[in-house]
Amino acid sequence: MVGCSRGGGLPAWMTAAAARVDLTGGAAMPGTAPSQQVSSGQNQAAVAAEKELGMGERALSAAAAAFVSAIIVNPLDVAKTRLQAQAAGVSYYQPAQTASLGLDAILYDFRCSPSCTRGVILGSEPVCPPDCFQYKGTLDVFLKVVRQEGFGRLWRGTNAGLALAVPTVGIYLPCYDLFRNWIEDFTRSNAPGLTPYVPLVAGSAARSLACIACSPIELARTRMQAYKEFRPGVKPPGMWKTLLGILSPPASSSQNAQNYRVLWTGVGAQLARDVPFSAICWSTLEPIRRKLLGIVGEGDAASVLGANFAAGVVAGSLAAGATCPLDVAKTRRQIEKDTQKAMKMTTRQTLADIWSSGGLKGLFTGVGPRVARAGPSVGIVVSFYEVVKYALHQRHMS
Repeated sequence: MVGCSRGGGLPAWMTAAAARVDLTGGAAMPGTAPSQQVSSGQNQAAVAAEKELGMGERALSAAAAAFVSAIIVNPLDVAKTRLQAQAAGVSYYQPAQTASLGLDAILYDFRCSPSCTRGVILGSEPVCPPDCFQYKGTLDVFLKVVRQEGFGRLWRGTNAGLALAVPTVGIYLPCYDLFRNWIEDFTRSNAPGLTPYVPLVAGSAARSLACIACSPIELARTRMQAYKEFRPGVKPPGMWKTLLGILSPPASSSQNAQNYRVLWTGVGAQLARDVPFSAICWSTLEPIRRKLLGIVGEGDAASVLGANFAAGVVAGSLAAGATCPLDVAKTRRQIEKDTQKAMKMTTRQTLADIWSSGGLKGLFTGVGPRVARAGPSVGIVVSFYEVVKYALHQRHMS
């Protein structure tokens, strides 16, 4: 997308916009020193190269990046959601609900690892007291999910994550590219002083479109990761069954329209989280990767990959930490199973409730796995996206 080369030249696979804006020093204006200004011929070449990449190719690049990232970081997403759901009152043991199913089902609820020093052997399974099912941190979530539910449950919601990530990023990154180019062209001609803020505006607008379009899938993924199946031998519901379960309790036909609105439960909190996340992320990422590309050069795909990945990790981590309270509010709104209550909840009220019950610690529940997930995720998506764009441009040139 954006980068600088030594001597002020731009790699042709990136946009001309990078030559026109420097977030650390403002826009490049006529009369700037030659070492800080890109020639009009280079700008035109970069613009032509950018236009060679159609919306379909951009979306394919972004979707492939999102696919890889979603698989790699899903366990951290599970850990973050479980910690936030637990803080909201979700219980990960329910003996009362399984009493009618017999002793085996009750023991299954309290099944623990044979290595647990607090376990008591009843029948053929070691069982533990309820507090053994309380999560104390990210690693504790990993260990307890693996030993109580199985290793595969760390990838619970991956199908929804993939179904979410591919269209979300497929909308997000190409739209960011296009919005940034359009707005930079406008500000360069009409308001050069506003050009440094283009990544913030373009990122916010692109993210808003992606969030609204894919909010129902995000709702399904959050519920899939937050809840565990307590019945032995029963497979937890998948994405479509989860969505149908959200819609299933219509008391009367007059509530159908409102039931469909439930699919967008928490979209306000999601926008309140993702728009500032995007603004912080892009405003941080653009100058960092530009400086890195200026140091390492852009002559090969490895340099492009390294500079974008490093910048993405830093920017994603900072943005994730800053927006964690809004992520906690989003999770709490989306795991609410009472339809009427969910429809009445607001982000401001939810944040106030979290503060009153848990204080600052409550607002930053799950910040560790969130930051650990977001940094590499942004790095993978952005670097993969840029490398694919680089490869596609090389193909066009040949």
